Amino acid sequence: MLRLVSMLPYRAGLALGRMIGRLLLKAMSKRRHIVEINIRTCFPELTREQQQQRVKEVFENNAIGLIETGWAYWKSREFFRARTEFRNFELLDRYLEEGNGVILMGWHFSCLDLAGLLFSLYGKPCSTLYRKHDYPLLEWFFTHGRERFSFPIERQKTRQMLRAMRNNHCIWYAPDQDLGRKGTVFVPFFGHPAATTLATTKMHQLNNSPLIKLDCWRKPDNSGYILECSEVEGFPSGSEEQDAVLINKAIEQGIRKAPSQYMWVHKRFKTAPPGEKNIYKAAKR
Repeated sequence: MLRLVSMLPYRAGLALGRMIGRLLLKAMSKRRHIVEINIRTCFPELTREQQQQRVKEVFENNAIGLIETGWAYWKSREFFRARTEFRNFELLDRYLEEGNGVILMGWHFSCLDLAGLLFSLYGKPCSTLYRKHDYPLLEWFFTHGRERFSFPIERQKTRQMLRAMRNNHCIWYAPDQDLGRKGTVFVPFFGHPAATTLATTKMHQLNNSPLIKLDCWRKPDNSGYILECSEVEGFPSGSEEQDAVLINKAIEQGIRKAPSQYMWVHKRFKTAPPGEKNIYKAAKR
């Protein structure tokens, strides 16, 4: 079905995604609760009406992201060439000239897989770190789809990652999800303590590969997409905890460019600091 939908014209695909998102908003009460808590926690400056509007937009954009996944796996690259704007990619070129590869730090925006296809238009080899799925069919579906524009590497396979770095590849990696307490530290994310992985610093230390943040978002007028490279100021700092602070700050800056296009459907604050309550369970009561 997704492959058939991916044949729709661009505007029609966006419209269908928005419609699906509105249906899911009503049907997925548990997921809606998660989004509401995330928006309330991260954007306290918004009025309640503005927060509810953002919740609606999050569902619409995440459903559009499903359509965009189909486009990433099956639609022609040339379809997107004129719709893609590359910003500050001379930074990427400069770092690749050093020959140590580049860690491309992303975040879970709704057009996640499509961003991979769009990046491939720039012509630089890229490997994508991912978590292996428990279901074999989903594992095949996502890895097979992503092989069209990248080299998927399961995130536990350090040797493959190091080999890609030494081959001067870009390594796409997103450190913005809650992975529990192991190998993490609690640092601010939108002003709230969040379990944040220390793996980014360890990846850098493997091959002294520089870190670049890669933001990708759909333009407000829906005319196409922007990919933007930027430095993570102060990284590496010499401290894993301070690096985690810098990384969360950089990701937050990226999200604020298009806040409704972030995957707020995830429990970013699932792991509570010692002595504090789980905000999702506490709010439910």
